[in-house]
Order: sequence, then C-alpha cells, then structure tokens
Amino acid sequence: MAHGKLHFETLAVHGAGMPDLTKIKPVSIPIYQSSEFVFDSAEHGAAVMAGQEPGYVYTRLGNPTSRDFEKRTALLEGTEDGISFASGLAGIAAVILTYCRPGDNIISSAPIYGGTFGLFKDLMPKMNIEIIYLPASDIHNLIETKANDRTRLVYIETPANPTLDVVDIAETVKAAKKQNLKVVIDNTFATPCLQRPIEMGVDVVLHSATKYICGHGDTMGGVVVGPRTEIDQIRPMAFKNLGGSIAPLTAWLMSRGLQTLPLRVERHSQNAMKIALFLEKHPKVSKTCYPGLESCPGHAVAKKQMSGGFGGVLAIDVKGGREAGRKFQNNLKLCKLAVSLGSVDTLVTHPASTTHLAYSEQDLAAVGMTPGFVRIAVGIENPEDVMADIDQALSNI
Repeated sequence: MAHGKLHFETLAVHGAGMPDLTKIKPVSIPIYQSSEFVFDSAEHGAAVMAGQEPGYVYTRLGNPTSRDFEKRTALLEGTEDGISFASGLAGIAAVILTYCRPGDNIISSAPIYGGTFGLFKDLMPKMNIEIIYLPASDIHNLIETKANDRTRLVYIETPANPTLDVVDIAETVKAAKKQNLKVVIDNTFATPCLQRPIEMGVDVVLHSATKYICGHGDTMGGVVVGPRTEIDQIRPMAFKNLGGSIAPLTAWLMSRGLQTLPLRVERHSQNAMKIALFLEKHPKVSKTCYPGLESCPGHAVAKKQMSGGFGGVLAIDVKGGREAGRKFQNNLKLCKLAVSLGSVDTLVTHPASTTHLAYSEQDLAAVGMTPGFVRIAVGIENPEDVMADIDQALSNI
C-alpha cells in the first residue's frame, strides 16, 4: 500500500518499511534486535517452523547475532556447532537435562564451581538424578569402579574452581569411553586459547562466557559447543523447553570479546604466572595454588594438556586462617573485592563465603578449601602494580 493512503497510527508502526540489507556489508555483525522475524509467505513460514528450510522465527529459538557468536566459539574450540545461553549455568542445566533422566547418575570431578555444585545439590535430587563426586586429580582412575548401568556422563572442570586442581582430560576420556559415557567439560578457566578438549575426545565443551569471553565484567552469558550430532540433541531442551536464550546485544558483545580473547588470555596468563611465583615465596602465604607452578600437584598434567600458559586464576592460603584472609582482602587498595573472574581488573574473593557458599564446612574441607583460602583472578594490569598491592595487603595483616 502507498504510504500516502495509510493512517497516522499505521505509519507510526511501520515507518518507511525495512531497508534492503542485501547490499550492505558491515565490518561487524549487526545486532538483530528483534524478537520475531518475517516470513516470505505462509508456505515459507511453515517450512522454516518444520525445519525444512533455514531461517529465523523467534529469537528464543535462534537469532542471526547469536548464531555468529555460537559459530565463532565452535570454530575456536575446533568443533562444528554451538548454542548460546543467558548464563553459563543455563547451559549446564540444558546439557544435563538432555542426557539424563530420573534414576540416572552423573560422575563429577570435585571441586567444581559453586553455582554448578548448587545446581547439582538443589535441583538434581528433585529430578532423581544422583551426583557421584570423585577427586579431580584421580577421577580417571576411579570411573571404572564407580560407574554403573545408570551412569550417563562424566562432568569435569579443569583447572577446577577455585582450587586449580587439574583433571587429566585424555585419560578421563579414555576411562569414560570404556564405559560408553559422554564427557562434558567446563573449559571456562582455560578457554580454547590454552586448552582444546574436543581434540582430546571430549563430547561437549561449555563456558561461562561471562568470564574470559566477555572479558570486561559487563555482561552475562554462556555457550555450549560440540559436534553437530551432540548440539542437535541439546538444542530442543535448551530453546524449546528451558528458554534460557542469550539476548542479541549480549551475543554481539560476546562475539566482540572473542576477537581479543587470545591477546587478553596471554596477558592474564603471563601476569598470573609472575604473581604466583612471587606469592609462592611470600612469608604470609602457606600455600599457592596455580597449575603453572612446579610445586602444584597437577603441573605435569597441565603442562601436557595446556599450551600458551596456565590461565589467569590462582589461589592462596593465607597464614592465620579466615581472620587473616579477611584482613588481607580489606587491606587491598588496587585489586577489587568481587566475585567472578576473567575481567580486565584483578578480582579477589573468599570462595567459602561467596562463590562456593553452597558448600558445607565438610564439603569445603573435603576439597581443600581452608578458612584462609582466597582466590585471585588476575587482570591485565601491569603485574608490578598488582604485586605491590597484594604485598602491602599481606604485610599489614
């Protein structure tokens, strides 16, 4: 219809019509900030909805901007496809509920991220799904004796949050495949810049994209990648049933983050290595946990399966327990007291009272989180400035 014949209210809604985007070639992927997409015809709509033709319907089910993020992440992880989520935890839930049914069980490395532990502790019992925890450093030796006919997958996190324990990925995959089990890994700490689990036989890789992929602590998201056969199984649970889809603007920010990920992760790793070596000899620190240190029990395995560095997260056990750890944090002037990690800023937290609050005192003791245990997510500042701040904070306890 000619615009001159339309009423004012209709013109306000429709404007001058959509521009022809076929000739426009932007440098960056556009943000498709639309909740729904127009069909060419009734037949076209039916074909897209039935999966007979490619296309977009509704952003909860897929969006061009989120697809760009998914494909970029899959490419960096060396696999075929991916699904993006509003948070990393939404991705974990979708994966678990895809592969497991009531009565099944999961073998998980321990420790794991507190949010994942909370999901396993609070939601899985309601679904009648059991979690069998095995120590990260020895999980590959114990799978055969702990798995049974109800075990569906092995879930691992390496380096582990927050103790930096290391799982031998290749050996764990080998043990799991003997039992015909899927292997799912949280690769958030390492990122594909340092560790490529798909190349070691892992079935599904997931990330809290909020961390290193975003890189600036300003948005939240998650992503799951793997072979197309695996992703096609997870997609219906993720989008149709759970609906934890990522927003277009968030997906755009995540794609932008991936472009600088190698540069940032390299700096994070270099800084963390330098700071870990400094803290390893500090008189106020009884233990420093970092896979790059030869004193770390998992160093040999980490060196075998990680390349280009050992990540930006380390942890220390401050002499004097919880009170000393509290004073250390309160003395910091440059480093920020905040949860999360992967930001350009150095973030310091006490896991037992923040990120791992779901852990009981017994749970904490079992995985080596002592009262004075503090996690340091090293940023990309000049490491001399970060070390000076940490040193004065420790020295003034």
